[in-house]
Amino acid sequence: MTTEDKNSSPVGRRLLLAGAAGAVVAGVAGVAGAAEVLPQAAAGNARQAYPPNRPELKPYGLADTHEDLWPREDNSRILPLELRPRDEELGRVWIRDTYVNCFVVGGKPLYVATGTTRAADTAGAGPWNDGLFVWTAPSVDGPWKLADTTGIRPGAEKGKVWSPEFVGENRPGRTVVAPWQEHWEDDGEFGKRGDVWAPELHFFRGRWYLVACMGDHSKLVGTFMLVSEGGVAGPYRLVKGSLKKPFGDVVPGGPDFIEPGAYHHIDGGLFTEGDDAWLVLHNHVYAKFRDDMEDIVPTTGLPRFQQRPYAPEPYLEGAHVFKHGGKYFLVHAAWDRASKNTDGSARHAYDPPGNGRAQYQYDAVVAVADRFEGPYSRRWTAGVGAGHNNFFEDHEGGLWATFFRNPAHGYWADPSRRADSAVAGVVRVEWTGPDGNRLYVKRRGQG
Repeated sequence: MTTEDKNSSPVGRRLLLAGAAGAVVAGVAGVAGAAEVLPQAAAGNARQAYPPNRPELKPYGLADTHEDLWPREDNSRILPLELRPRDEELGRVWIRDTYVNCFVVGGKPLYVATGTTRAADTAGAGPWNDGLFVWTAPSVDGPWKLADTTGIRPGAEKGKVWSPEFVGENRPGRTVVAPWQEHWEDDGEFGKRGDVWAPELHFFRGRWYLVACMGDHSKLVGTFMLVSEGGVAGPYRLVKGSLKKPFGDVVPGGPDFIEPGAYHHIDGGLFTEGDDAWLVLHNHVYAKFRDDMEDIVPTTGLPRFQQRPYAPEPYLEGAHVFKHGGKYFLVHAAWDRASKNTDGSARHAYDPPGNGRAQYQYDAVVAVADRFEGPYSRRWTAGVGAGHNNFFEDHEGGLWATFFRNPAHGYWADPSRRADSAVAGVVRVEWTGPDGNRLYVKRRGQG
């Protein structure tokens, strides 16, 4: 655990481990008869205090739906984030892509939370939303208070650290909102447009950095970064590499209403090691930041991680990397799609869309490597419904992951559950030790 403010790593960084399979073989709920268990590594010292790895499933690409991998009442909680006026009717904050982390600032732990939120009187975060909010707390237990932005924007909504609405704060040599990030009106198909997604907040070399993505309804779609000129509440400005366009290249993808050439790499994440920092982007690419943190190198034609893709590889989101114990861990969000095997038994797999395949859960899948660029191991299911998350260590060494219960499709979109979706959730995480080197959401009766 570092206590140096100048080197902004979170407490333990996003602590997640992965690796070889353990020795205990267990059934997988929901895929009975649909999978074989691959040969497992030796159990090692049976007296060790670590829980076992989950069995690897054959063929590669099956989703582990076992109930132990779900966030449950006994291993998780919803953070009591301070409500804004728009939240009072619901009684909690509506939030997607929940991000929580712990940093040491001034010798004390500081917890931060952010995510994708919706504007007042809107059903979701598109076709427009009104920016990024930040909450802070002295511990994971809270109290979770909106960041105090009142000294920056007196009379404005507390806790909002950035928004396309802040375009009036632009000054020569200091851009807060670039032209491609402003709200705009289309030809009547959607009306007001411009949404911002999936923010991450990092403290690095004594400065706060906020990485986020302009969403599908924006003039350009892709990742940008802000740097604070003060504390965690800001004020924030764009780094130079985000002034004209999102980071990275133009890539295929997105819904039909996106203009050709508008879609760039989305869901950017920041990875730091020592005094160096990298931007990790959707489509599994990365680039190192310049020393001044104002842009990436290279700016186009970014290198790709060496991975073991599924066959075929589905659409993945929320890619990010973190390091622990000399290993590098690559996380994706993947849709578990439910279907039937030829014998009529249930199949749960990270399949592309297709006839007879229904989106079920938005999972966190993880792989491990000895080097940042890879090659990475086979992926495994770390948490059912815990996709598009981050892992973090609290100031006492406890491990957690975030989740949000995706309301767009699948299990949490069901009308009977939708009211409990889009939450600021955190779940306890367990490590299977230096031999197993995997993390899962905390299972019953383990550790």
